[in-house]
Amino acid sequence: MAKAMREPTFWILTALAQQARHGYGIMQAAAALSEGRVTLQAGTLYAALDRLHAEGLIEVDHDEKVDGRDRRYYRLTVGGVAALNAEVDRLAQNARTAGRQLAARAPQARPDLGPATA
Repeated sequence: MAKAMREPTFWILTALAQQARHGYGIMQAAAALSEGRVTLQAGTLYAALDRLHAEGLIEVDHDEKVDGRDRRYYRLTVGGVAALNAEVDRLAQNARTAGRQLAARAPQARPDLGPATA
C-alpha cells in the first residue's frame, strides 16, 4: 500500500494537475480547490516545491519576468502524475472501506436524529 501523502503536498500536486502555475498561483489554487481547508504560506510552499522537485514529482516549466519580478512556473512530471493518481486511489479505497463499515453498522441512536426507528 502506498504511503499517505501529506495534505499540503496533495493540494500542491492537485493545483498543478491541469496546468503549470507559479508559486502564488499554486497557493490560490490549493486554497480554492480545498475549499479553504488548506492555506499555504510562502515559506512552506517554496520548501515543498524544492522537495517535490528533488523527488522528481514536479519540474520547472518556464520562467518569466512580470513587473520586474521573476516568476517560476512549475508543472507535474510523469512521476508526479503517478504519485497523485496513487494518492487518489488510496483515498478512494479508504473512503470505500469506511463506507462499508458504516453501512454494516447496526442501527443505533444518532445524537443528531434521536432514536433509531425500524
